[in-house]
Amino acid sequence: MKKPNAIRSFPLLEQYLIRVRYNSLRKCNTAIKLILPTTLVVLFSACSVAKKINRQADVILLKDSVISSGYIGISIYEPAADKYWYNLNATKYFTPASNTKLFSLYAGLKYLGDSLIAARYWTHDNNLFILPAGDPTFLHPDFNKQPLLDLINATRDTIFISLKDTIASYGQGWAWDDFDQGYVAERSMLPVLGNQLWLSPKPVLPKNILWNGLPDTKHSIAAQSLYIQPAYFTKDIWYQKNSLYARKQNENKFSIDSITGLTNIPFISNNGITQLEILGDITQNPIKSFTSDLKPYKEYKVLKSQPTDSMLTPMMHNSDNFFAEQTLLMASNEHIGFMNDAAIIDTLLKKDLIDIPQKPSWVDGSGLSRYNLFTPQSFVYLLNKMKIEFGLERLKTILPTGGTGTLKKYYVTDSSFIYAKTGSLSGCIALSGYLITRKNKLLIFSVLTNNFKGRATAVRRAVEKFISGVRRDY
Repeated sequence: MKKPNAIRSFPLLEQYLIRVRYNSLRKCNTAIKLILPTTLVVLFSACSVAKKINRQADVILLKDSVISSGYIGISIYEPAADKYWYNLNATKYFTPASNTKLFSLYAGLKYLGDSLIAARYWTHDNNLFILPAGDPTFLHPDFNKQPLLDLINATRDTIFISLKDTIASYGQGWAWDDFDQGYVAERSMLPVLGNQLWLSPKPVLPKNILWNGLPDTKHSIAAQSLYIQPAYFTKDIWYQKNSLYARKQNENKFSIDSITGLTNIPFISNNGITQLEILGDITQNPIKSFTSDLKPYKEYKVLKSQPTDSMLTPMMHNSDNFFAEQTLLMASNEHIGFMNDAAIIDTLLKKDLIDIPQKPSWVDGSGLSRYNLFTPQSFVYLLNKMKIEFGLERLKTILPTGGTGTLKKYYVTDSSFIYAKTGSLSGCIALSGYLITRKNKLLIFSVLTNNFKGRATAVRRAVEKFISGVRRDY
């Protein structure tokens, strides 16, 4: 006798399975009907935003007579949605000028802690030994608090200051003929007065440059009376009408014409020897150099100077090249134990920034070098990473907003809605930062322009119009 078919033997089970299958299909169809329109709305909405921004970019930027003579890259990203709103040449490499300082800022925020380290020091056989930490605020006119100077003035011991690290005065690819310009101060292990000579016809200089017992000395140079810091260089300055240079290329010999306001001229460090001589002249205390490190000395103390952000803020607001270079050296000193910009850059790219979308060619801290090559997406990545690691509110206090710092004449009506870093070299204008739209969406953006021929102001205004349009429309 044949066994009956299992399903046929249970008609009720058969009906039940048919109903389950039918209901499942119906629910699936209903879900598809509900999900598909929503998905299409999102997709079309995203496409619509990209197309609208592209039309704005085309009209405002791509057809601009100056920008169109060169190249432009744009990336706009919404971190909350983890999506790019718009990309144009966003993975291509550009010379970013001072936008490079954003990467130096990351290094500083990551490894300098809450306060800058002025030096590490110890006493041995009635001698004071000081190991400098690259602090650019030491005797700088913008910082009145000077704990390292106080330490030196308070000691009666013989003072030894280490110059153990050999630091290249200039970064790779810096323009050699900028040597006497105030924005190209030499890098060093022990900065003094920002490694600059300061001149002014007035006795009271911004932020009171004549401070902390430094000699308030008035000197006559030919027909012109000037206030000079450091006074150490008085003998090396002379008046020369229609002077073609402010300092000889390879000597600390300064030639001036007329000084109508505060003027700063970089001096030659001579591997730190000049700084030791200046410091000895200021303190009237003989200071010697040594080349040892901390290894033989276990009982050293750490001397701190300023809150870290009090240096990082003017670095970003004023686009201070010297502060940026020293920030990278200080981060190197604290993280890997010695000062070397190439070493800390390599370490950051291999560890902290290993997942950067396009690995940059990064060679200095300030962006003075045209060897630097970054993509718009790499700046978006970094800004998003900094927001996550350090918080947007802290970054808002460090980066300039509209009407302040290097944005003083830009984004004035959108002040407090944009926080960004500018960048400028001949033929290069850059802007990367955070933008809060009128609908309160936080965007991260980067606009890099290269190789254009024309006035930089025209490019800045075009970028301003474009970014302001994105803020207004979204």
